[in-house]
Amino acid sequence: MTSKIANGYAINNNNNNNNTQSSPPTSPKNRQSSRRRLRRRGSFRRRHLLLVVPLLYFSGLISCVRPLFSLLQPPAGAVYRSHEIFQKLWTDIQADNSSSIQLSSVWIYKRKLKEQRHCSTGNTASTKGSPGANLYLIVDANGGLNQQRSSICNAVVIAALLNATLLIPRLEFHNVWRDSSGFADIYDEDHFISTLKDYLTVVKELPAELMEKYDSNISNIRNLRVQAWAPPSYYLEEVYPVLLKRRVVHISPFANRLSMHLPSHLQFLRCFSNYEALRFSLAISTLAKKLVKRMIERSSNSVGKYISIHLRFEEDMVAFSCCIYDGGVVEKSEMDVVREKGWGKKFKQKYRVIAPGLNRINGKCPMTPVEVGMMLRGMGFAKDTPIYLASGKIYQADRYLAPLRKMFPLLQTKETLATKDELAPFEGYSSRLAAVDYLVCLFSEVFVTTQGGNFPHFLIGHRRYLFNGHAKTIKPDKIKLVSLLQNTSISWIEFKGQMGSMLAESDRKGIMVPRVKKSTRKGSIYSNPLPECRCLWESKRATNRSNSYLMVDR
Repeated sequence: MTSKIANGYAINNNNNNNNTQSSPPTSPKNRQSSRRRLRRRGSFRRRHLLLVVPLLYFSGLISCVRPLFSLLQPPAGAVYRSHEIFQKLWTDIQADNSSSIQLSSVWIYKRKLKEQRHCSTGNTASTKGSPGANLYLIVDANGGLNQQRSSICNAVVIAALLNATLLIPRLEFHNVWRDSSGFADIYDEDHFISTLKDYLTVVKELPAELMEKYDSNISNIRNLRVQAWAPPSYYLEEVYPVLLKRRVVHISPFANRLSMHLPSHLQFLRCFSNYEALRFSLAISTLAKKLVKRMIERSSNSVGKYISIHLRFEEDMVAFSCCIYDGGVVEKSEMDVVREKGWGKKFKQKYRVIAPGLNRINGKCPMTPVEVGMMLRGMGFAKDTPIYLASGKIYQADRYLAPLRKMFPLLQTKETLATKDELAPFEGYSSRLAAVDYLVCLFSEVFVTTQGGNFPHFLIGHRRYLFNGHAKTIKPDKIKLVSLLQNTSISWIEFKGQMGSMLAESDRKGIMVPRVKKSTRKGSIYSNPLPECRCLWESKRATNRSNSYLMVDR
């Protein structure tokens, strides 16, 4: 390749390509015009970039930040809006007079118990010898009414296992329930002692010579700490040697101190204690009988049948749950005071994380009366359904109960059924009032539980025992319910459909008998007494013995 210079420009000639022609030289005028065009084009491109780059930057920034904003938005069900939903749907609820549930035929399913258990009649003789009346067991039953009840039944089992005399269990005073009632205030003490006499000795007081050793004060007897859910072997190997040495053992606290899974002869004693030996006091059973009779009379249009609801929307329960409702600053201030009074600095400790929204979407917040009412109307209970509401003092009762009364005008409570004089001896005693509620709920056609806890835990089991497993219980899916009750665009028809499905699922689970090996409340004989208590149920049926709790003509 050679290069020629012409007019200051290099022109390349390729001798190997005869068809190649040289380009003519560019004039200075054309070159200046090209430069101007290039400058204008470059300026346009720069201006374009100055506009596009920020747009791209902000577009990318928004795409990155959007997920963070979504995280800041409360998840479905985290915010309480049930009162808003009720106001929106009230016209449709009021106009809906249809009823898909008849209380006279409410039991759709029949529970069939395929598993058979060998029946034992409580042969509990200890292999450790027979000191008998020389050894004594004292327990402090802590908690509320039904937690104390489980402690009493477990104390009977352990006393029989250790062949010790049982001192009438002491009921511990709790700073939340604040009930100073003793055993005889709630239960028929003489009936308890006489019913158990074939299995163990129960006494009201320790011998004088033993009391003198402790300056006539049981509190001077050193507590023996026992592990939770302890098996029988633990009591025989760890507690019995101490009992032999000291002659008396004092176990406190005593809640949940015995395994749920025991040999059949010990389980029989649990059944026998719970359903035969523990009978409520005459004062409690007399008032409860009156209230049941009045509920039946007010339910004449439902063939004397009614449903009961256990509502846990008391002030202390709302405070303990740390959930937020629609009371704003006033509610927060009131709940802070209740928490401080009942639990001290417990809720202000550094490690404690309070997440009301998370509690709600996990189904841990107590249901409000309006939520219960909407659920039941949605499930198909008509507005003229007779309802007994079992509860302590409802938080801001006038405001929160008003929607429920609008949906169910035949709503009753112990305060509306009983006279002031009838309730006067029970005022200030939460356990005695809870016992009255327990008995009225026991004989309802349907029992609705809204929060869990020991009250429904024992009541569901007791109803299953009395009615051979066929008692109807409604346990709502609260996780699903809170999500529905935050959807402000939901229609009444859609809500009813969801409630119908929820009721069907509750029925399905209600006839299942859990098979749980671990010592948990889910596998408790107190909530699922059959088949383990069947031998006791059959013996009562064979001898035509009447229900020892309450007899009401229906």
